[in-house]
Amino acid sequence: MTQNAAPETLGDGEPEEGPEESPEEGPEESPDGKPSDGAAAPRPRRVRRVLTWSAATLALLMVVGAGAGYLYYRQLNDNIKKDTLNLGDNKVAEPTPNAAGQTPLNILLIGSDARDSEENQQLGGARETFGSTPLADVQMLVHLSADRSNMSVVSMPRDTLLEIPKCTDPEDGTVYPASDGRTMTNQSLGHGGPGCTVATWQELTGIHIDHFVMVDFAGVVSMADAVGGVPVCVDANIHSRDSQGHGSGLKLEEGTNYIKGEQALQWLRTRYGFEDGSDLARAKAQHMYMNSLVRQLRENATLSSPNKLRRLAEKATEALTVDPGLDTVKKLYDLSTELRKVAPERVTMTTMPNRYVGARVEPTEDAEKLFRLVREDIALDGKDAKPAKAEPEAPKGPADPAADDADIAVQVVNGTRTDTLAAAVGRTGTVRDALKEQGFTGATADTTSAVSAKRTVVRYPSADLEGDARRVAEALGIPADAVKRSTDVSGVTLVVGADWREGTAYEAPEDDNTTPESAQALNGADDEACMHVSPGFTW
Repeated sequence: MTQNAAPETLGDGEPEEGPEESPEEGPEESPDGKPSDGAAAPRPRRVRRVLTWSAATLALLMVVGAGAGYLYYRQLNDNIKKDTLNLGDNKVAEPTPNAAGQTPLNILLIGSDARDSEENQQLGGARETFGSTPLADVQMLVHLSADRSNMSVVSMPRDTLLEIPKCTDPEDGTVYPASDGRTMTNQSLGHGGPGCTVATWQELTGIHIDHFVMVDFAGVVSMADAVGGVPVCVDANIHSRDSQGHGSGLKLEEGTNYIKGEQALQWLRTRYGFEDGSDLARAKAQHMYMNSLVRQLRENATLSSPNKLRRLAEKATEALTVDPGLDTVKKLYDLSTELRKVAPERVTMTTMPNRYVGARVEPTEDAEKLFRLVREDIALDGKDAKPAKAEPEAPKGPADPAADDADIAVQVVNGTRTDTLAAAVGRTGTVRDALKEQGFTGATADTTSAVSAKRTVVRYPSADLEGDARRVAEALGIPADAVKRSTDVSGVTLVVGADWREGTAYEAPEDDNTTPESAQALNGADDEACMHVSPGFTW
């Protein structure tokens, strides 16, 4: 594998192109993320606003604390912008401590495409969007295990279709209504700020999020410059530019190249030229970059130049927006100390398992499995020891107790369809009848809904129905952790999953704690990873 320095030009005397992508990358989108002409593209095509910070953000967290706490403390604190952690109504409970009294940390990394400064406008391109509502074009959940032995990272594609919950800005009381149906997840940032992106993640995953860190264009460039370049690999010469001018402009020779500055931003934004040209390939490139950057930082833990460290500290803090729990350099330093406890070989990067819906994607059953592993603090690399679990605490009682069984209205939905099996016939009627025999005379069978659920779950829309939902689960022997609040339902709803395809007695399946193959796991110590270049973009 050859090693190449980051080129000063793009070859043959051609000046380096900026990272702007053409606005003509795909059909014009409507607010719900669908092409306005109704056409379904074979894979996602992007319009304007493409950037990806994931890689730099985690490393930025780790470096800000590494030495900045001793430089211009007050000035640096003033540089950091603050925003509310969670703007939603669904406040997921904090995880129960393990036997040693330790709890995991979950940090949501957000990449904003804001063109809110001259520097961000110049770096981000798409100048006609200067000052427009920003999008959360990169979203990554970083899970630090309770014992600090491992770290899991889950990326969500920016065009994932889901429901954005109602978000309320506590500063001025502005209420942003829940989305009318499913929309692209990157629009959550425009519903009051990063706190709504956090609320959207918690609603989807059931994972309690402790902090968020949002970074802009300038932060990516300053990080790559500060470490003197990050090694990345391509399996052929690449130039991310087609005959119509689409692409990031990235131009590299085959093998390992050390990239920094705007070239690093190009790598993170490149879609044209990597594998199938989709956002999923771009996420893979981001994971490779992040792993490599973290390895660089660990190998060069102390930056030799005080001036370089000062500039890094200033640039990094200016690029950050965080929740109040991380609003000082000291707090960032404490967090970075925790993150640095994890060796690269115990870091696992994943992408939320998904399937295409036209030109967009949606979570699959494997996505829920991945979220469960994170919720239960199970290492995605499969190297967890068998810990001695603390005695589970009795679940906190609902604010509104259950009604009498006969007065509980519960709708039964057939969710037994899987990627390989059709829905089991007659399940709604069978389970409804079993409920009626137990006294739930208000049970009904929904024979029209077509859903797919790997595990059986009882959903409820609001706190006043939580007691009813728990009572239904108890009567059927469904575990308490399978009772979920959800805005997808209007009343207590029992979704009979693929784990209950026959019979009237529910038996909870043995948990499979292996990371799904569809999550495309990449180990943090893998320094052999190389991006595949599409033949049409080589030179």
